[in-house]
Amino acid sequence: MSRSRLLLCVAALFLSPWDAAWAQPADAVPSCDGPVQLPSELAGWGAEHVSVTAAANPAAADAPSLPIGQAVKATLRATPDIAYAVRPEKPGGSVSKGGLFLFDVADAGRYRVTLGSAAWIDVIEAGKPAVSIAHGRGPACSSIRKMVDYDLKPGRHLLQISANGTETLTLMVTKLP
Repeated sequence: MSRSRLLLCVAALFLSPWDAAWAQPADAVPSCDGPVQLPSELAGWGAEHVSVTAAANPAAADAPSLPIGQAVKATLRATPDIAYAVRPEKPGGSVSKGGLFLFDVADAGRYRVTLGSAAWIDVIEAGKPAVSIAHGRGPACSSIRKMVDYDLKPGRHLLQISANGTETLTLMVTKLP
């Protein structure tokens, strides 16, 4: 094959519609024109949020108890002021925010912690971090940024939030079907 013919074939490949298809983004951004329809297990996210202030010490009597299935707007604390029960894997830096919350599990099952940011989540069960079983993002066009699922036993649990970039955070714990 002559050199000019080879160059012509290569040029044709770059100008073909096949090349244009490869240039399309893999994940198209959805159009967010109307209200987002959340799945039933996330319905509490769309309701009015109760305001709570995070505790700084797991033994504090003022640690807020989170209602299962209802989102709250939490005021967090500066990371250096928090005595985490278990050191978070990603504690954040000295300017990050975090806090401690309690929640009660009545029935064993799968529970989801939902956040409006990418902060780090630890659920402490019987003094040890619970193992997360699934991670994900919220529904497209929603304000849910992060979701982490855990299989939990009945009892009181400690939710540790760390490495948040702002002083406020919307969060929710819900039982999955």
